[in-house]
Amino acid sequence: MPNPPRNAGRLIPLFLFLAAFSARGADFPVIERLDSRDPVFKQYVEAVDLSRRLIYGKKADPHDLVKSLRIYSYSLLENDDILGLAARCNIPYAGIATLNRISHPESMPETVLFPSIPGIFVPETPSNDLEQLMASSRDPAGGVIITIERDGEAERYLFLPGGDFSPTERTYFFNTGFHFPLRQYRVTSVFGPRPSPFTGRMQNHQGLDLAAPAGASVYAAREGRVTETGTDPVYGNYIIVAHDDNWVSLYGHLSAVTAAAGGRVSRNSVIGRVGSTGQSTGPHLHFEIRKNGRALDPGKLLFKN
Repeated sequence: MPNPPRNAGRLIPLFLFLAAFSARGADFPVIERLDSRDPVFKQYVEAVDLSRRLIYGKKADPHDLVKSLRIYSYSLLENDDILGLAARCNIPYAGIATLNRISHPESMPETVLFPSIPGIFVPETPSNDLEQLMASSRDPAGGVIITIERDGEAERYLFLPGGDFSPTERTYFFNTGFHFPLRQYRVTSVFGPRPSPFTGRMQNHQGLDLAAPAGASVYAAREGRVTETGTDPVYGNYIIVAHDDNWVSLYGHLSAVTAAAGGRVSRNSVIGRVGSTGQSTGPHLHFEIRKNGRALDPGKLLFKN
């Protein structure tokens, strides 16, 4: 996957103009449940249907259309995910993701905002790789500057009614930019419950075990900063790398650590060597990915090298 362009300069002049739309968090109608028996949700679905007919029928100027834009609020239930929400609301998931500044499907906030008009929201100040990519590649023509206030802070966006993720943006959204940290490996243990190889008791395995020859190079799975190196009774010699948007990767059982704490690393940086230190039954790499402190399944997040 190519690195996203870093220059968002095309949007800067546009954001110097006054916003054509402004919404405050205190004014967001609250959807209690995604059910037609909820009057607010029923109102929302009707608004989305009208805006879709105007957009795709090419009957509305973006500046006129945005006058009817309303933002709704909804608190997630346990099994809600962004694709399901998009289907229930008849809104492309890209609109929900960009309005809520969600960089990956696993990064959902507790409360999400729904736009009444489908489209893409490009932030004035990008904060992650996906937003940098959108800011540098989107044509401002056909867009409208809007301001949305949430949690006491005003955020400005270029809103593109009817817009959706490009293929490259979609790739970033679903894959987070992580790559396998070894060039040659064999997966010997996956993420999730498994019997401990030492006690036989069931335990939650929070990463992937990748068997490889002792001394094989271990690469940073993504650009970031080494926040910690050390030795642990379980992980053995380990490295922790922090990435943008509260992502963290961990590399354990190393025979050698070749990266220094505090240093920046690229995806191609060699940060260690495969070993069998700590609680290990043979040469392999224990690899974890965490988001906001919660371990996620690396197998669902990694690109093949």
